[in-house]
Amino acid sequence: MQAGLEVADRDFFKDPFTETEIRELGAITGISEIFARRSPSLKQMGLAGQELTDDQMVRLMLQEPKLVRRPLMRIGNRLMVGGAASAVAEAITAAG
Repeated sequence: MQAGLEVADRDFFKDPFTETEIRELGAITGISEIFARRSPSLKQMGLAGQELTDDQMVRLMLQEPKLVRRPLMRIGNRLMVGGAASAVAEAITAAG
């Protein structure tokens, strides 16, 4: 427990997201917000700089988990993408 909240840690390289989970997370912030456009994996796939639809991004994240931005933290009904400590602390305070 952190600040009265239950914390669940998930290594999505070992326990990958399902399509439903990715779409649920994307519904909170938008698929493009959880898609790692700067990932070297995207460049290796020859897709860097290309416009991608939400469906294409979902398929790519299912195929290559490195394309999911991290860390992802679901706090209440909010999804924090990235790890700015001050934003995380503010979200925890608001949820608690």
